Amino acid sequence: MPGRESTSNAAPSTSMLNEPAAVVTEPGPRLISDEGPPRGNRVRRLLRENPRRTIAALVVALAILLGIGYFIRSAYLYEDTDDAQIDGYVKPLSARITGHVLEVKVIEGQSVHAGDILVVIDPKDYEVSVAQSRANLADAQANAASSRFNVPITAATARSNLDSSSAAVINAEAGVRAAQQDFQAAQANVAQAEANVAKSAADLIRYQRLVAKEDISRQQYDQAVAAAKADQATLVANVATAESKKQALVQAQGKLTQARADLQSAKTAPQQVSNVRAKADSATAQVLARKAELDQAELNLSYTILRSPVNGIVGKRSAEAGQNVSVGQQLISVVPLDDVFVTANFKETQLAHMHPGQPVTIKIDAYGRKWNGHVTNTGGGTGSIFSVLPPENATGNYVKVVQRVPVRIDFDRTPGQNFNSQGLLKPGLSVEPVVRVR
Repeated sequence: MPGRESTSNAAPSTSMLNEPAAVVTEPGPRLISDEGPPRGNRVRRLLRENPRRTIAALVVALAILLGIGYFIRSAYLYEDTDDAQIDGYVKPLSARITGHVLEVKVIEGQSVHAGDILVVIDPKDYEVSVAQSRANLADAQANAASSRFNVPITAATARSNLDSSSAAVINAEAGVRAAQQDFQAAQANVAQAEANVAKSAADLIRYQRLVAKEDISRQQYDQAVAAAKADQATLVANVATAESKKQALVQAQGKLTQARADLQSAKTAPQQVSNVRAKADSATAQVLARKAELDQAELNLSYTILRSPVNGIVGKRSAEAGQNVSVGQQLISVVPLDDVFVTANFKETQLAHMHPGQPVTIKIDAYGRKWNGHVTNTGGGTGSIFSVLPPENATGNYVKVVQRVPVRIDFDRTPGQNFNSQGLLKPGLSVEPVVRVR
């Protein structure tokens, strides 16, 4: 029918051009293009379809990325270990004298300050020793003073003796010379008297002959006899005088010998003065010895009171009142609070970039708090080297094991403030140090 054909072939109307053409879909598998929808469109579509689940997934992914980044950063910048603890130098206080414990003023766990009295030992015996030492010192000081005074006295006396002995020798020598002269004169008188006796004897013999012949008178003979007797008496007197002079000479010579001996003795004046001075020095040394004994006695008396050397906490108490203690016996232990540090046993593979001075963050397991510190030094060897039975690798049974090296970490201290005043840091507490190595 030409009418219909003309109608179908006619140009479409404006309304038909404005309407979208219908899409005919057929059942079957849906084809997806290789490119697919843009990623931004996909995310937006997912947000529109299920926003909560999509946001949660994004947050989880971001958290995972941040965790991986933090782990990588921490592994690169920091080294840590849980094989660490607080260390300190425990002060074991022992008795320095033998005695009887009177009182123990502290208990275990009590906080003490430097100088606090911990244990009191009976001081009576040592007080007596101090009093005796003081008396001995006073006696030695008196002897020393007397000896010092004797030095100038002895020097003056010795000098005077030397002068008088020299004069006595001179006088004795003069006496000997005078006695010798008297003796010689007496001997001359004896010789003269002997000559007179001989002459008188010869005259008497002649007079005897003459009187017998009556050539002379009896009176002349009697005079000759009397003259002979007088000469004989004079001889006897002169001999006696000579003997007396001889004895006087012997006495004068004895006095000279004695004077010379006294002079020799007086010449030892320097030695005598030196001897007295040596005795004075010995007395002075004795004073020093007595003073040392007094110092030792006072020191022993001070040992009767045992004081805390540091600020700390009483660790172990083994002393009891009424106990007899001896020298070197441990009585009490004090744990210092301001002299603590951390010993961290790091693996040997963690030490490549670790050196003194690096900052450290220290977490104390007991409190959950953190303290700041710094690396002080690295140990001289691994822990196994300093063990009681160090490993012997020369046996052939060697198994390589990662070793640990002790590293000392000191706490940072604020100037002007008392460190660890609350006593939180105690030796033996477990810690976790984190060292920034880069």
